[in-house]
Amino acid sequence: MLLTVVAANFVLAMRTETSAVRNAISVAQAEALANGAVHRSLYEVFRQTADPSNWRPDGQERRWETDGATIEVVVMDETGKIDINTSSDALLKSLFLSVGVGEEKATQLLDAVLDWRDADSLPRPNGAERDAYRAAGLKYEPANAPFEAVEQLQQVLGMTPDIYARIAPMITVYSRQPGVNTLVASRGVLLAIPDVTPVQVDQYIEQRQQSFASGQPTPQFPAGGAYASPAINSIINVRAAARMPDGAVYVREATARWSGEARRPVAFLSWKEGRSAVAPAPQ
Repeated sequence: MLLTVVAANFVLAMRTETSAVRNAISVAQAEALANGAVHRSLYEVFRQTADPSNWRPDGQERRWETDGATIEVVVMDETGKIDINTSSDALLKSLFLSVGVGEEKATQLLDAVLDWRDADSLPRPNGAERDAYRAAGLKYEPANAPFEAVEQLQQVLGMTPDIYARIAPMITVYSRQPGVNTLVASRGVLLAIPDVTPVQVDQYIEQRQQSFASGQPTPQFPAGGAYASPAINSIINVRAAARMPDGAVYVREATARWSGEARRPVAFLSWKEGRSAVAPAPQ
């Protein structure tokens, strides 16, 4: 009986180890596919041809299958997002309001963000500098410098995980513009523009999609006004998700800049593992 128990435990351990190895291999394969999808996306966007089949960095999802794996890619021009370092105060506050933050909280977050990125240590009326962070029991203080990455926004006093999760897809530190490129901006970003309505945004998106489909020049967003910035198309964000037949998922998020150099035409500004938004395949 003792030998039987030992043998059963050994078999169970071997099965567990084999399953772990199999899962590790599957995740590694998914990572390789996601990485490859990023490079393909950058090639499709940056290739120097007038071919209308060139991919547009417009936030549209593209999907294909290879060797049983499903690849999902979203390519976005960073100018279609709101830059938390250079956006106007009105646009930044309107961003918070657009995701359901109340007026008082939006004002407090705006001032706290501005206090974080400015060079002085003087708090704004609703902002926060060193003393406020100390009073909140935090072991860090405002950088008093521009944000280096959007994730750093989570450290701003008053920012909650829920608010950050809602605005994260719409913000950047790479566009360096006070407004947004409405030609490629997502619905959420367009709704963040002050004084626009959902009806205006939906009508424009439909018009924009029709222009894409027909190959016609994309119209400007009439309600964008002073918050519209020109297209640059030199800094691109790619989110590539690979799902294996066994349900393993890997997400790669990368931001790259077109340098135009012959030996190194693309320079990566960020390269990180993203959170999965793909539901596992049914077992």
